[in-house]
Amino acid sequence: MSHHDDHSHQSHPYHLVDPSPWPAVGASALLALTVGMALFMHHHPGGALLALIGLLLVLYTMFVWWRDVIKEAMVERRHTRAVSRGLRLGMALFITSEVLFFAAFFWAFFNASTLPKAPLSDVWAIAPGVWPPKGIEPFDPFHLPFLNTLILLLSGCTVTWAHYSIIKGDNKNTITALWYTVLLGIAFTSCQAYEYTHAAFGFKDGVYATTFFMATGFHGFHVIVGTIFLAVCLGRTYKGHFTREQHLGFEFAAWYWHFVDVVWLFLFMFIYNDLANKLMPFFHTVFTGANLLIVFILSLAGAAYVGWKMFHSRSFDKVAHYH
Repeated sequence: MSHHDDHSHQSHPYHLVDPSPWPAVGASALLALTVGMALFMHHHPGGALLALIGLLLVLYTMFVWWRDVIKEAMVERRHTRAVSRGLRLGMALFITSEVLFFAAFFWAFFNASTLPKAPLSDVWAIAPGVWPPKGIEPFDPFHLPFLNTLILLLSGCTVTWAHYSIIKGDNKNTITALWYTVLLGIAFTSCQAYEYTHAAFGFKDGVYATTFFMATGFHGFHVIVGTIFLAVCLGRTYKGHFTREQHLGFEFAAWYWHFVDVVWLFLFMFIYNDLANKLMPFFHTVFTGANLLIVFILSLAGAAYVGWKMFHSRSFDKVAHYH
């Protein structure tokens, strides 16, 4: 009996995937990309070429692997409710890892900005108690950063419009809303590129500049990825892939885009507006060691309760299948 026949006679709701070359190809591509970038940064010949080959292989692997996932769901109908639930959990964990990724950059910025000191006085001169460091001219938060904030908030509305249009079976409005969202994403990236080219400081101009460009730059990269994600959803909408019952692929894109929106709000408040320093007297009063411990324990208990409710609620079991 073939592996395909085994699927049709299985007595469980889970998807046993067919053998695939893409994990091995993807791992090899990532190795080539990593080694190539290391060689390139150390000025070894051939490093740039190896990195380029690795990058192209990574992109190719992503395309064909996700193509297979769509085929498994739409053609082979392998994505049952149990499989969809697992995919949702996987996406939720991925976004959680992204939250921790950005937390590192915020932590670095807060460590330097709320307690300015000179641990690297021989490299970056930071006068104790002075932030931003002398010679740094920050961006006006209510110029381009504020415009970008409005753009991303509006894009959050349009992607929600697209979601509700899918639920209502309105394919025309779904396409319109996704077009608006993609164009707003491109507008945000364009404004940020303009902002970078007109910055009064460079990447190597101290701890402020480095943490600023790392945090906002990686967010900008995530905006580009999210825009591509939504553009793919737009193309699939034209092909009629999404229905009111089956559109979890779009939901993943919407989750990712809302995450990008929230990260930008924190960047706008705490890096562009330096809100942490403005609230420092309040923080010293409220965030004592005992209070932080209590909040941490309550947060863990709340997260555990929400997770338990999600996995035991009937409404969670009725979510759309991924495809």
